[in-house]
Amino acid sequence: MALTTTRRFTGLLAGSAALLLALAGCGGAGEEASADTDTGQASSEQWPRTFTNADGSTTTIEAKPERIVSTVSVTGTLLAIDAPVVGSTTGGNGDFFGQWSDVAESEGVVPLFPAGSVDIEALIGQDPDLIVTSASGADTLTDNLAELNEIAPTIVVDQGGQTWQDLAEDLGEATGLEDEATAAAEEFDAYVADAAAKIEVPEGTANIISFNGPGETNPIARAGSAHAEILTALGFRVEDPPAEWHSQPQQREDFVFASYENLTELTSATTFILMQDEAGAQAFAQDPVLANLPSVANGAVHGLGKNSFRVDQYSATEIVDSVVENFGG
Repeated sequence: MALTTTRRFTGLLAGSAALLLALAGCGGAGEEASADTDTGQASSEQWPRTFTNADGSTTTIEAKPERIVSTVSVTGTLLAIDAPVVGSTTGGNGDFFGQWSDVAESEGVVPLFPAGSVDIEALIGQDPDLIVTSASGADTLTDNLAELNEIAPTIVVDQGGQTWQDLAEDLGEATGLEDEATAAAEEFDAYVADAAAKIEVPEGTANIISFNGPGETNPIARAGSAHAEILTALGFRVEDPPAEWHSQPQQREDFVFASYENLTELTSATTFILMQDEAGAQAFAQDPVLANLPSVANGAVHGLGKNSFRVDQYSATEIVDSVVENFGG
């Protein structure tokens, strides 16, 4: 998904290769989309613009948005590029995501309704001139696109199928905030480079697991996921789980949804647990069935942070900080 302009690619480190497709738990693979407009590459002053949505449809944005309403999984990236977000849906618990909730509060972002529900009147009440929805996941509003487009131009982004930097680029072009999107990515690249110089990376590979225990699927991040790219930029080598472990009908670029029994076959010397701090990660380390895993035997099971599942600039920074805390010299 992108505007019909030449797409930029921002790596996690300056001069590194372009990031691969990424996660977070509720989207399929994103696709690189590039084309030229009649007037060449868009600038922040060129309107109207045509945005190509994740489903292949297009949306015309007549003027630079000044009042944006967003679904919760996209809101963090909009805030990171200083987009004028006036309202956002929340998580299923009625709260904004913890990594950016304080930013949203300071910016006066109004909580609209929880993911999994729809309140059209709440959307209308914010008088938006652009609505942004995720392509999939609990917070998607794609079943209501006809109604939403009657309120304001609505764009659909695949927040789970690309890195937050690529999503920021798309959103920057849709909102006339290209420079802000580039600056956010470059700032993060520099932050990662500085962090990489502070840590001592252990030998062997590392894996990244959303641990749910027996009788549940336990998603394992793939080598090309957003989480893996952060660790790779810091110097880790990420173990890629076998695709045949995936228990869902549709293959994913970001995670393999593995059974509990598959976890016993992992080989990494280090394990990172999603959505957990150091104390919470010990549920994995203390599971008797997993006692023989190399990472457990090494005492090398670490939390990646309580806000680490959904990757945006805020949570990605928290992930980097947790790695520095655990591996800093």
